[in-house]
Amino acid sequence: MKPSACAPENEYRPVWSHSCSLRDLVAPYTIDPAAVESLDAGPGWPRRWTARWKTEKADVICPVQELASVPAVASVPVRGFTWRAGQRHRPGLQYLLATGRMHGFESLAERNLLLALDFVGGWTEVLSQPFRLKFTTKDGRSQDHTPDFLVLLHETALLIDVRPTHLIKDKDLVKFAATDRAAVAVGWRYLVASGWRRQVLTGLDALSARRRPMSDRLGFQTELLEAARERPRRFGELVEETSLPAVARAHAVHLLWHGRLAMDLSLPLDDAAWIYPVGRP
Repeated sequence: MKPSACAPENEYRPVWSHSCSLRDLVAPYTIDPAAVESLDAGPGWPRRWTARWKTEKADVICPVQELASVPAVASVPVRGFTWRAGQRHRPGLQYLLATGRMHGFESLAERNLLLALDFVGGWTEVLSQPFRLKFTTKDGRSQDHTPDFLVLLHETALLIDVRPTHLIKDKDLVKFAATDRAAVAVGWRYLVASGWRRQVLTGLDALSARRRPMSDRLGFQTELLEAARERPRRFGELVEETSLPAVARAHAVHLLWHGRLAMDLSLPLDDAAWIYPVGRP
């Protein structure tokens, strides 16, 4: 089983910043059907496969069929985030505006995913390294896998693994397939984020610089919103129409992050970028 790269996009499709979902931003990896066929699918597999959660007091082990009933918010990451000289990956902590606290990541690719989650919103909690899944294959071998993130939504949940396509190995494919099966068994969704739409990361990084609350005593945000309501404008033109363009730039970016103005994230954010009033892109 060899990983296959995601098919290139053959036609232009806008990604509207005020209404996009995570799937509009990432390039999802398609799970190999051969990997699915290699899993233990015999009667009772949801009882035989298990998930190990970690809490501050003890480990909790449950069968996969009970995944959704575990109080996930009481758990802690099943493995810590460590730093040492010479390591090839880059772990760290990412602040999320939606939760007001830091969240662990094990690579820069995972950090980017957290930033995207903070941008799209619509979830109630995100947990790093949530549990260790133990599963079996048709040949009777037992394997384990720890998903990168568990995103709790209002009525369901989303399991996410982050792995650039060129880093996906044969051994990963069966783990992805097993995690997908476990998620589906309890009504969750699963996503392998293997890449990003064109320009998306650059745009998110630029917008995130002004995502925190900003004081607007001089009313620049009102100026920007009123100007955009008259007609769509290029970013440079929009800020130049305000009383103090240099300051208005920061407020325009803030409004874009918070979905009060809109742009196409598949195009660069520069002075030529078109900015739209929300509801009219």
